[in-house]
Amino acid sequence: MAKLYFRYGAMNCGKTTAIIQVAHNYEEKGKKILLLKPSVDTKGDDYVVNRTNLKRKVDVLLPPDVSVKDYIKDQYAAILVDEAQFLNPNQVDELFAISKLNDIPVLCYGLRCDFRLKGFPGATRLLEIADDIEEIKTICSCGKKATINVRLINGTPTFEGEQIAIDGKNNTTYESMCGSCYLKLKQENMQRVLRR
Repeated sequence: MAKLYFRYGAMNCGKTTAIIQVAHNYEEKGKKILLLKPSVDTKGDDYVVNRTNLKRKVDVLLPPDVSVKDYIKDQYAAILVDEAQFLNPNQVDELFAISKLNDIPVLCYGLRCDFRLKGFPGATRLLEIADDIEEIKTICSCGKKATINVRLINGTPTFEGEQIAIDGKNNTTYESMCGSCYLKLKQENMQRVLRR
């Protein structure tokens, strides 16, 4: 029986690079895959793009209110999902069902939580029901394992705001950090605000 996989990690850990490589590996063996990403992820438009500018066109830009099942027209060797944290819980449930009832492996890549340490609905559901969960690791500037993403607006850290702000849009960037560096930065930010 096929599985639903969730591969998560902080930004810059290589999630998109991995999904592009997995797609290549399947297709090199003559296997048909379906590559999709939620349409809320406007970075790269209809491409998945990594930080070194390696990119690949997606087969489906999935709107938040559309069923994944609407796109399962063929038998695929695998379904690959980039930025899976932006899926809604019902779409994750559908992917779980597809893996079991259609016997298609579904490999989801994404973030576990946002810059405020709040879970994304899609990621939370994946953590609840995925058959196989794996962390893809990267490092903080201090050398420890990075697990958190800090949002920067015009280079200034922020700890408030909407859950979704796409990297590279509207002067928004992210930096991956370990928990210690994140909390120190948050504390420094709070003290700076209080001094104003």
